[in-house]
This record gives sequence, C-alpha cells and structure tokens, in this order.
Amino acid sequence: MKNGKIKIGIIGAGNIAQSSHIPSYLKQDDVELTAVCDIKLERAQEVAKKYGFKYAVQDYRDLLSIDEIDAVSICTWNNSHAPIAIAAANAGKHILCEKPMAMTVAEAEAMADAAAKSGKVFMMAFVNRFRADSKYLKALADEGRFGEIYCSKAGWLRRRGTPLGWFTDTAKSGGGPVIDIGVHVIDLTWYLMGKPKPTRVSAQTYYKIGDYKTKGVSRWVAFDTDNLVFNTEDSAQAIIHFENGATMLFDVSWAINGEGSPDIYCHLYGTKAGATLDPLKIYGEDGGYLSDAVPVLKNENRFDNEIRHFLDCIKESKEPIATAEDGVLIQKILNGIYDSAKLGKEVSLVD
Repeated sequence: MKNGKIKIGIIGAGNIAQSSHIPSYLKQDDVELTAVCDIKLERAQEVAKKYGFKYAVQDYRDLLSIDEIDAVSICTWNNSHAPIAIAAANAGKHILCEKPMAMTVAEAEAMADAAAKSGKVFMMAFVNRFRADSKYLKALADEGRFGEIYCSKAGWLRRRGTPLGWFTDTAKSGGGPVIDIGVHVIDLTWYLMGKPKPTRVSAQTYYKIGDYKTKGVSRWVAFDTDNLVFNTEDSAQAIIHFENGATMLFDVSWAINGEGSPDIYCHLYGTKAGATLDPLKIYGEDGGYLSDAVPVLKNENRFDNEIRHFLDCIKESKEPIATAEDGVLIQKILNGIYDSAKLGKEVSLVD
C-alpha cells in the first residue's frame, strides 16, 4: 500500500461487480481502483473508463502480474473461482471471493490451502452476514440470549424468479437455486447457529417447471445471454444434521407454484428464545409471559459493510468474519445436497 491506499483489482466485470463491489469500493477513502479484468475485453475497457481504473485486461493472469495491486475481488462465473483464487494467492494478493466458493469440495480445499500458504487475507463474500439485522441476531446469539440453538428453518422461495444467462448452465454455475441463492440462506443460518460442524444431509432437487414462459413476470438477465443453456434444478429441499445434534430444514426455489418469499427467511429455535429473519422478530418470555419483540434498526448497506470489513482485515492483519474454512464447510453442504438428491439417499459430510 502506498499513501494508505489499498489498490484493488476486479476480476469479472459483470453484474455483481458493477452493481455491488465497485460502488462499495468507491465509497471508501482508502481504496484505489487499479485494474479490471473481463473475458470480454470491451466490457473491461468500458468499466475502466466509467469508474476510473488504470488498467483494463482480458486475462486474469495479466491482472495478477501487476505488482501494485494489493487485493482482488473475484466476481466471475462459479467454475473459475478456484483457478483464479489459487493464482491470486500464489501472486501474493489478498482475496475477496464471491459465493459460492467453488464448484466442488476439492476445489474449495485447494483454494483454502493456497490462501493459507500465502499468508494473505482470504475472505468469502457471504454478504448477508453483514446485514444490520444479521449482525444484531449474531450479537444476541453470542451473548447466549437464545440459549442452545438446536434447530432452524432456512429458505428463499421465488415463485417465478429464474435468472437468464450463465446461471442456468451447470457447467458454469455448478447448479441452480441451491448454489445461487440457497448458499446465502444456508450460510447465514449456519453462522447464526454458531457454525456447528455439518455431518450428514438428506435432500431432493426438483426439475418440474423448468424454463417457464409465464406472462406478466420479469426475469433477471445476466450480462451474458448468448449460448443459453438450461439444465439446472428449479427447487430443492433438504435436512442438514450437525455434530452437536442440531438440524436445519432447508427450502429453496427459483420457480415454484406457491407463495414466494421476497428475501431470505430464517427461523432460529433456542432453549431460551427464538428469532425470525426476515422480518426480524424475537420470541421469548418477559415476566413469565410470552413476548414478541421487534427491534428497530437503522438501514445499512450490506455490501458497504462487507467491503469495509475486507479492507480492515487487510490493514489490521486480522482474520475475516467469513473465512476460507467457512467456505469449505458451506461447499460441503451444497455439494452434499446435490449428491444426496442424485443418489436418492442421505449422504455423510464427514471425511
């Protein structure tokens, strides 16, 4: 770092980079956006011009060879997270990696090993840990307000919300709603439960609605919609077991004929109290009577909080809230869900 500025490289100039990572970096006084990379050079050049990057390149290896870059955000297709992260670690860069960590557990473990050897910060972009309501619930859980959290329900249901683009091509994404939005709610709920070690999972994925043509609904469109492929699940359910005896019931969909949830829902059940998110409510007892509490929290930008935390970890040489090891365990759960559904039986998540 020079003049207290952390020089950032963005790898992948698509939706998540332009809508979230770059805007949040721009709000920080101690950041200099240095280089941007995309497999489509024209897009990288457009983004560089728009946001003031010094360099625009097509190959991530060219970006990683720029000595002045301190840290990178990996915002590419899921199938490229592992090779890019490993190369970035070997190049001595700090890393913020978008979810999911990888396509397979073996890839995730290789990423974690490379990051550990580099001695640099590796942080998973589990952005929902940085919501104001999530931070509040985590503080209560750490204080013991809920007692033992022994079970939970976690989900995100879209009635019609399948994206168009690379998301529906398993060769690029690794799966459908489980690995796209399911990863968010699994991680957040697991985090609030105290990150117990997952041991086994039983799951089913469903391919019942597919590439729907429903009228009157809009679809989120990725930047790259050429060569469209549609071979992902549209919904899934699972029960995840943990070493401490706790369980998580999981439900997710891009498309289902039922009531959708506009965002993550999470239910925590503890021996002293419970909670829901979203909306935020605490279920407990007050003076011997059942009580419901609805805390009033200020609105916070979760991506701003995430980026700020990443930068602080770099400057203070501290471990991030969302570690590489967390990414590996979440990857085990995600791949376990797909394995269980494929095999038609419960699978072990223990090595």
